[in-house]
Amino acid sequence: MEAPLPDAAPPAAALPERRRRDGRPAPPPWPDVPIATRRLTKRYEDLVAVDALDLEIHAGEIFGLLGQNGAGKTTTILMLLGLTEPSRGAARVVGFDPTRHPLEVKRRVGYLPDSVGFYDGMTGRENLRYTARLNGLRGREADERIAEVLDQVGMTARADTKVETYSRGMLQRLGIADALVKDPSVLILDEPTAAIDPIGVAEILDLLRSLVRARGLAILLSSHLLSQVQSVCDRVGIFAAGRLIGVGTVPELARRFGEETARVEAGFEGLDDTVAARARDVLGKIDGVAEVRPSKLSTEPWTLLVRPPEAAGRVREAVLAVSAAESLRLSTIRDVPASLDDIYRRALQEHGLSAGDARAAVRPPSQPPGARGSGEPPPAGVRRPGVVRTPGPPPPTGGRPGAGRPMGRRSSGTRPRRDDA
Repeated sequence: MEAPLPDAAPPAAALPERRRRDGRPAPPPWPDVPIATRRLTKRYEDLVAVDALDLEIHAGEIFGLLGQNGAGKTTTILMLLGLTEPSRGAARVVGFDPTRHPLEVKRRVGYLPDSVGFYDGMTGRENLRYTARLNGLRGREADERIAEVLDQVGMTARADTKVETYSRGMLQRLGIADALVKDPSVLILDEPTAAIDPIGVAEILDLLRSLVRARGLAILLSSHLLSQVQSVCDRVGIFAAGRLIGVGTVPELARRFGEETARVEAGFEGLDDTVAARARDVLGKIDGVAEVRPSKLSTEPWTLLVRPPEAAGRVREAVLAVSAAESLRLSTIRDVPASLDDIYRRALQEHGLSAGDARAAVRPPSQPPGARGSGEPPPAGVRRPGVVRTPGPPPPTGGRPGAGRPMGRRSSGTRPRRDDA
């Protein structure tokens, strides 16, 4: 028998197991991804806000953390940013432990909280200049960086008007610019499209796609708006009662939680009652078609229910052939993508959760001190969501609203916002 080459690696089974100094098996090395968690857990007394979260988010993808308000999404974000400590487990964000090295994480991660605020009496550019100073950028370098991010978010034309004149959508875009000033590797957005009109939502989602293409960012988007998550995210994590109950692309989640039926839409022109009856008969005989649902209006497409879902492609080809053979005036045909709304409901049902259970289980009966809406100041060393800045100089112009607040995101005041742009 031929001897192995001297430099050949030993088989995997022969490699010694990595162990700690005390002899216990060492955990496997952390993956080379911007965000990773292992059994990340956060407890408030007897209730679990985040329960043993295992997650990996890759560079160049938009990952949607989907769940109802109160499901544990914001608590997860706070642990990733080092703003609250996990009760158990660990995380790595851009290679750093957020609990031990929170400032290193904040220098490399852009964060847009669910309630963004700026100094109303300053312009958008002045607000960004203040952010640049806090991140060590000054002079020409800061000006060039600010001009670049303003252009990326489409705010150049309004950059030199006061923030108090901005609509909600403009504030969100300025918030994204604010998060980009430090040139981050990761962008974390908590409900970035809340209370924005449909046009503004489309603009922000398009902006996120362009940022991934241009910069290769890893974007973590937390939202309870299913349709928006489905339209922009490469992968989705379904979060309920503090647990991640499903991860994957929408098609992958549909195969796991969706119905065992695919939908194909076929549009026809010129169908009178006689032709419609014949069309229903011949389409129903196609192998794989479980049910034919004619439309109520002649301008709307018919729906074919297909089982198994994998037969959808074959059914489309058969519809084309049957339409030609029977002289049916087929105008359109397409697969109907699985609805994330349906997937989410079925995922909850499979795990024995109702919509109420998905959020109620993560709320302690009495909020911890300093929680949003608790009416109490945060304890020493704990900061509320959104407060991610390190101490720095006062703003270059104007007084700072909300005297006595910890240094962080600026208050947007009480002036009502317009949501029409």
